[in-house]
Amino acid sequence: MDVMYRYQRHIYDLTRKFYLIGRDRLLDALPVKPGASVLEMGCGTGRNLVRLGHLVPDARIYGVDVARVMLDTAARALDRAGLGGRVRLAQAGGQGFDPEAAFGLARFDVIYFSYVLSMIPDWRPVVERALDQLAPGGILAVVDFGDQLAAPAWRRRLLLGWLRLFDVHPRAEIERDLRAMAAEQGGLALDQNIGGGYAYLLMIRKR
Repeated sequence: MDVMYRYQRHIYDLTRKFYLIGRDRLLDALPVKPGASVLEMGCGTGRNLVRLGHLVPDARIYGVDVARVMLDTAARALDRAGLGGRVRLAQAGGQGFDPEAAFGLARFDVIYFSYVLSMIPDWRPVVERALDQLAPGGILAVVDFGDQLAAPAWRRRLLLGWLRLFDVHPRAEIERDLRAMAAEQGGLALDQNIGGGYAYLLMIRKR
């Protein structure tokens, strides 16, 4: 990941804003109470963390990413936004992340994935581990690409071909299995279709 993003990170936010649709919708909808702990899995350049830091000034905010170069970029972005002292970062992958070792916390009130799961081939253990790291009644939120089956064939080919360049693979199974996980937990706190199946936004409430 460090190799992939070594140079991309400098133009990442400029290019992704055109097709990572729904990120702000997710951040605006997160049920974050004063003093709540919020974790972004796969925080990338810190773009979401900066926005969230301004939206919920009383929350405790954390971000993890597997790529050191992205975390370096995120740290600089947070410093520029005056949030460097509030938002804490750590390098980790989803399955190996230890919140106690990274941040001295056992549980979070909110954990979210923004266009991350479609980049992870074996994504289920990552979500299961995130659910384990949620406090009872906590929220796990996901915004990601839909399977694009309802899109015109030309748009589907163009988008999926572009995403493959970055090892992004939208799969219908992800959204389907997230819904099944929600049914086993406390249900869906939010269920939104974005752009006629272009993307989806789900929030799972933990029992």
